[in-house]
Amino acid sequence: MAQATSAGRASGKTLFFFEKPSAMRQVQRFFRSPTTICVAAEGHLLEVAEPGEIRPDWKPWRFDALPIAMERLPVAPGHGRSGQSHAPKLAAIRQALDGVERVIIATDPGREGSMIAWEVLEHLGWHGRVDRLRLGALDEISIRRAFGLLAREDDSGERDYAAYLEALCRQYEDWHLGLNGTRAVSLRLRPPAFREPWRFGGVQTPTLAILADLEERIRNFVPRDFYKIALPVTTESGASLTLWHAPKDKIFEVKDAEAIRDAAVGWAGPLAVVQKDVRRAPPKLFSKDTLARACAKRFGWDPQVTARHAQALYDKGFLSYPRTESVHLPESQAKDAGAVLAAIAPVDKDLAAHNPATPQIRRGPKGHYVKDPGEHHAIVPLRKVPGPGDVAPDALKLWLLVAKNFLAAHMADGIDARTTVTADVPTPLGAKRFVITGSVVKVPGWRALYGTEADEDEVVPGKAKADDEPTTGRLPPVRDGEAGTGGKPRIETARTEPPRRITRGELPVVMGRLIDQIEDPALKRALENPANPTEPKGLGTAATRDAVLPKLMKSHYVTLLKGKDPAITVTEVGLAFVAAVRRVFPAYGDPVGRAVFESELAEIGRATTKDEALRRANAFRQRTRERVEALIGAVSGAERLAVESMAIAGEAPPRGGRAPTAAMVSFATSLAARKGIPLPPEAKRDAGACRVFLNTHAGPKMAPSGDGATRPPTPAMLRFAASLARAKRLEALPPEIETDFAACRAFLDAHAGGDGPRSDARAAPAREAATRENSAKKPRTRNPRSPASPGRAPRRRRAAEG
Repeated sequence: MAQATSAGRASGKTLFFFEKPSAMRQVQRFFRSPTTICVAAEGHLLEVAEPGEIRPDWKPWRFDALPIAMERLPVAPGHGRSGQSHAPKLAAIRQALDGVERVIIATDPGREGSMIAWEVLEHLGWHGRVDRLRLGALDEISIRRAFGLLAREDDSGERDYAAYLEALCRQYEDWHLGLNGTRAVSLRLRPPAFREPWRFGGVQTPTLAILADLEERIRNFVPRDFYKIALPVTTESGASLTLWHAPKDKIFEVKDAEAIRDAAVGWAGPLAVVQKDVRRAPPKLFSKDTLARACAKRFGWDPQVTARHAQALYDKGFLSYPRTESVHLPESQAKDAGAVLAAIAPVDKDLAAHNPATPQIRRGPKGHYVKDPGEHHAIVPLRKVPGPGDVAPDALKLWLLVAKNFLAAHMADGIDARTTVTADVPTPLGAKRFVITGSVVKVPGWRALYGTEADEDEVVPGKAKADDEPTTGRLPPVRDGEAGTGGKPRIETARTEPPRRITRGELPVVMGRLIDQIEDPALKRALENPANPTEPKGLGTAATRDAVLPKLMKSHYVTLLKGKDPAITVTEVGLAFVAAVRRVFPAYGDPVGRAVFESELAEIGRATTKDEALRRANAFRQRTRERVEALIGAVSGAERLAVESMAIAGEAPPRGGRAPTAAMVSFATSLAARKGIPLPPEAKRDAGACRVFLNTHAGPKMAPSGDGATRPPTPAMLRFAASLARAKRLEALPPEIETDFAACRAFLDAHAGGDGPRSDARAAPAREAATRENSAKKPRTRNPRSPASPGRAPRRRRAAEG
């Protein structure tokens, strides 16, 4: 096959390589040279071959064939969503390269965009000059600036090749870890009854570990009562207010609370008053992850839905590049703020009403403009704005959210007048401070744009909600040092709360801001990023984080509860998988270790020369193969996990369906109490979750066998037994009643008896329940279904595909 090369055939032609036709049309307006050729890939045109296509003996899942490792992954023309081969597109690009002297890559400005172009150029054997046009946005100003930067850079191609190699190495590791890890763990560690593969991944496994650790903390959480003491106070001038003693170190002993309350009886003394203005800066600009979280909270969108709308707005030139980690803009763009604000104002009445005459520019890491915001700056609107019918309604909602965020960033700070009144009360436990804080809005600033939304506090995902400090609105006038007299103090009881579950919209933020989940100071230091302090080390990349949750759900490791932005709960399958991985190869269940590893992988993309990037990439591939070999070695000597759960036997996890019956909840509650384990909250709300708990801790149902195995009673029998226990005023059902069919039937026969006909009437439900259960076990003869009968074949086909 002839190689596409410019050697000896230079004609001055330049080929622009785009990712999408829409971007190509936006840029084509700026040149009409006959020597310019444009092609659009429309996504990845190449795909990695399946193991069985590379070597037939790699197709069967056999442990003795592992590890499967290659120095370089073979690729072939891929297929579009319709199933059509990309081979004709590759042939067209090969033909377009004929006689070309220079290729300018104009794909989306990220690793993935670089890979889309470079993998094709390498596959076709291109050896000519390559430059990189970095299109951070597709409006006219941004395109002209991109061309200006291209003219000033001599090494844009080499630096972009380093980004391509980083993406290639990520693919290399994903392929090797996913293939070898999934096969090894499924063949050697997965419980025999579980029919689904245990899918393994370099990013998804430590992400699941974060969720599993949180799940364990929630399940093991034991709420505790704590106490606050309120002290009504009347000032010398006649004002009334209530001070509180509610320290951060909670009071868990009621005797301590009583001692403080008793000491406060009859208190009189001076009140200390501190008044100050507190500034509230506007929120940060959006990164891809924080935009996904905001859209999930406001609109209930899946992060992948948000990504699609943002990408569509970018493709049409209404939004800057959306797959970014940064929440800052470069200082060089500060001069554009006024023009952008003027352009977006006519689109919405709120934007027009609050547009400042002079935009406020906040510089530095705590502001919005920094010298170097990273590879891509924050997501912001552009001078080009959507008109009526230009975008879909949901895309317009997202654009307005970004536009408001940009406007708020250039409005004045909010200012609150805050007054704090304190009193020191001597007690046997030492002096205790009683306090109340009043806050009123002095200057709304940017908060006028958001209204009540501005008062919503952002909580750290996966953490318990912080206790609110004793606050109120406007306090009555109190002078500093004014005398006060205490009234009758009282104790109020509160209860600690478990950590909040991470929601679907929050997971990408958690992966990127792993540092917020860590308490250990040494581990926090390990996650700091000296190259870009505003972006600590995290899991995955902004472009791929929103794809992790669907993979975890497909593997039945996690499920979603109900809600606008549903919370994530880890199934028994997911907990068992993480436990197995950590037992055999702890490094793959360590989120911090993976984040540090990710930062080392990113060093490939930071190489300044092609040779340096190649050296780093080759070293990374070698290290990946060594890690895969170590993983297979560790798994080969491990014992298979033993878990008794019908969820692991192949049942789909709960997905927020019907509520459990009262008998199921009663059984689960008693089982949890008897075993001394917490009952997951979702087991009381969702029948699937309740069934998983019962199957895990009570054991699966078993039919009677010759070796004396038992089976549990039916729900009908349990309900009747519970009603009898209430009627007979028994304290509780014997434990064996809930798990043993014969014991439950004996209980029913013993307590449902009586004199005369009533005895038969009461015993009937027990006999009927037992009869129904036994009859269900008998084989039933069915008429044969005709070959053309619908319903059977599709089910077999789905089973075969699964």
